[in-house]
Amino acid sequence: MSLRLKGTNAYGHIGWFEVYCIICHTTLRLGSDIVFKCPKCEKKYKAYFCEADKRGVKGRCPYCNTELIPAV
Repeated sequence: MSLRLKGTNAYGHIGWFEVYCIICHTTLRLGSDIVFKCPKCEKKYKAYFCEADKRGVKGRCPYCNTELIPAV
């Protein structure tokens, strides 16, 4: 019997590479969409931003006023 990973536990499943914009809740795919993050609030609030909302908050995090950086 061989073990094969299927579904959401499989490496390469698109769910591993998706985050949500904290403001508009748009699904963002890391690597294909332009995603920005706050280096301070990323772990605490999962603060990821789409390109449109980054312009809306003028490149600053609405929680801590830190400059947003591109997520790689």
